[in-house]
Amino acid sequence: MHLFRHYQEFPAELRGSVVAIGNFDGVHRGHQIVVAEAMAQARRLGVPVTVLSFEPHPRSVFRPEDPPFRLTPFRIRARLLEALGVDIHVVLHFDAAFARMTADEFVREVLVRGLGVRHVVIGYDFCFGYKRQGNAETLIGFGEAHGFGVSIVTQASDESGGVYSSSRARTLLHEGRPREAAEILGRPWEIEGRVEHGDKRGRTLGYPTANIDLDGYLRPAFGVYAIRAGIDEGPEIVWHDGVASLGLRPMFQLDRPLLEAFLFDFSGDLYGRHLRVQLVDYLRGEQKFESLDALIAQMDRDSARARALLVR
Repeated sequence: MHLFRHYQEFPAELRGSVVAIGNFDGVHRGHQIVVAEAMAQARRLGVPVTVLSFEPHPRSVFRPEDPPFRLTPFRIRARLLEALGVDIHVVLHFDAAFARMTADEFVREVLVRGLGVRHVVIGYDFCFGYKRQGNAETLIGFGEAHGFGVSIVTQASDESGGVYSSSRARTLLHEGRPREAAEILGRPWEIEGRVEHGDKRGRTLGYPTANIDLDGYLRPAFGVYAIRAGIDEGPEIVWHDGVASLGLRPMFQLDRPLLEAFLFDFSGDLYGRHLRVQLVDYLRGEQKFESLDALIAQMDRDSARARALLVR
């Protein structure tokens, strides 16, 4: 997949593609339908598929005081889009200056002059341009004026009527319902990062953990989870079942939230390695125990329950 951080002086051989536009945070099943429609149009026209997204997420520019909310930071989003078969990913820097670009300027400068679009695909609720003045209806008019086609993907939902949306996935994760969030995303939600050194207290308890900082990630419900952890092994990811604590550890009073993953039946040094951790099931909330023995006993119970849930 080709990756660009600009639309000016775009390579001539890559111009004229079908472009799906959006934030694509989570790359959930609704987003996947948008990408699938773009791929269908691209096959019809015999051109590449492009996804146009924005970084940082516009919400973090307009509401910088909000707590972390991203489901998929840039690296994960790019990987997921590539796996869907996207040919080109254009990631435009979003700041106050970009936010002042009118809808007409966005179409003329970015889509037409920059990318030379043949066809544009958006979700039904996508808005663009200064003060969200552009929407699905206005984009169709711009397409007629500038000679590109437009497809609008309608709202998609699951069998129970629940809408596929990033906000709904965030709510479910905040509520400690990762299996339901996975139904929206089409996969378990992941946190990934480099394993960092901690206080190594887990070793003394018989549960050595791999610690990952939550910097920039949504804060799901704090507590203990059944997990699957993926370790980079050359070109492949090797997955291990496990259990993880996510939060501030009331007994030890961490000063920042941390993900501490214990991998079942694993021995090896993970420090500095890249780890992907999927939250599969929520076991319980954070607790403060009367003694270390009580904590270890609960960790034993958590591990046994996690093993049972992960064989489903």
